[in-house]
Amino acid sequence: MTTTPQWVKDAIFYQIFPDRFAKSKRLPDIGFEAWESPPTYNGFKGGDLYGVIEKLDYLQDLGINAIYFNPVFASASNHRYHTFDYYNVDPLLGGNDALRELLDEAHKRGIRVVLDGVFNHASRGFWQFHHVLETGAASPYKDWFHFDDERLNGQKHWGTYPSPHEQKLLHHEDSLTAIGYRAWWNLPALPKFNTKTPAVREFLFDVAEYWVKFGIDGWRLDVPGEIDDDEFWREFRRRVRAVNPEAYIVGEIWHEAQRWLQGDQFDAVMNYLFTAASLNFFAGSHLNMGVIHHAGGLKDRIHPMNAHSFANEVDRILNLYPQDITFAQLNLLDSHDMPRFLSCANGDVDSLKLAWLFLFTMPGAPCLYYGDEVGVDGGHDPECRKGFPWDRSKWNNDLFDHAKACIALRKQQPTLRRGTYRKVHSEDHVIVYARDHEGETLLVAFNASERHKTVSLNLTGQPTILFGTPTMKGDQLTLPPRSGVVIK
Repeated sequence: MTTTPQWVKDAIFYQIFPDRFAKSKRLPDIGFEAWESPPTYNGFKGGDLYGVIEKLDYLQDLGINAIYFNPVFASASNHRYHTFDYYNVDPLLGGNDALRELLDEAHKRGIRVVLDGVFNHASRGFWQFHHVLETGAASPYKDWFHFDDERLNGQKHWGTYPSPHEQKLLHHEDSLTAIGYRAWWNLPALPKFNTKTPAVREFLFDVAEYWVKFGIDGWRLDVPGEIDDDEFWREFRRRVRAVNPEAYIVGEIWHEAQRWLQGDQFDAVMNYLFTAASLNFFAGSHLNMGVIHHAGGLKDRIHPMNAHSFANEVDRILNLYPQDITFAQLNLLDSHDMPRFLSCANGDVDSLKLAWLFLFTMPGAPCLYYGDEVGVDGGHDPECRKGFPWDRSKWNNDLFDHAKACIALRKQQPTLRRGTYRKVHSEDHVIVYARDHEGETLLVAFNASERHKTVSLNLTGQPTILFGTPTMKGDQLTLPPRSGVVIK
């Protein structure tokens, strides 16, 4: 039985970090950082949703038909993972009116919109949390979070903005005792919801339903594994899918995710296993381990791989979950939570080109992180969150053309979106695989080495080269160094 939305198989996602993608003139500049200055942890550059609307033609021309947005709700952080108000889009982004217009304009172009749902934790400015800080045990919201009784009853001061002593305590003990409430990863700005409280569950489910009714096409769930409660996510799915049976639910899980991918919780996860494998094979000897050291949950999985190991890892990844879930996975090469692929590959453009062809010829929904297509680089946060360079003279146009060609190839070939995967050959730094669909077979071959490589293929009929510049003599396929090819 298929449980995932059918449209996801045909989706080409583009991830947008709203403060950094595009800035309109429809909102006042109230004192933002210069757009082209290096990004900072706390600074705002003033990107907004009206700016995104103005760039929808750009995205459509690139071939994008789905957008995943980092959080857009009211928040006092540039990344907006510190939610103040779950029912209102941040005024710096244009408020709810801007989202309404964005959804209308995107949907006119056949572009779907998935929002980031931060349901594990809120912020210090969240009304119900602030209410408890002001009134202690008398607050009707005292069960919405995990509070320390001494603070609730006024016997100790809250450590919401920790003193130096409290900051030290946070390194050695739980935030519950150190500052008076449980915070995600002991970060005082992120009080963790008590999702066992019925009122909290109902609040979060209502938020999820509200925005799907408003017109969004799905949710990307921030750190959903931190809500250690399968029934919470089952109910979340039931409520969201009752509003829109085609809503996409994708979780941020950095490791194997069988627990959540049984068809009753998430449709997919952000496929960081795919990310690691892509870096290992296509960047290989170009990997910059100093940059990768900051790649969060990926850093221990990154190491050069030969074609045989890579092919085995691809087979393993593709067989972790039921097929309809595998075909709905959000495949990505990088994101806001890790250094850009180009920087992980020490600036080697060929590594990124090869990885893109892999991304767009594999089962699962490919996702580009904004700016990668024009050569934006950057190490860990905040460097991976630069302002998009809209001055085209600053683009790597060769990269842009390659990204566009890979997207076009996927859109032109249903077999790349819906065909089954079959390994054909893997040796040294050459891998060949087939995508089979309704009697048609496409062969995809990569040479990740620095030398020409020849491989024998059992071809039937007269092959057509759809992508790449190989040499073919009979069944002999010769691939130039650091190249990929697609053959029909």
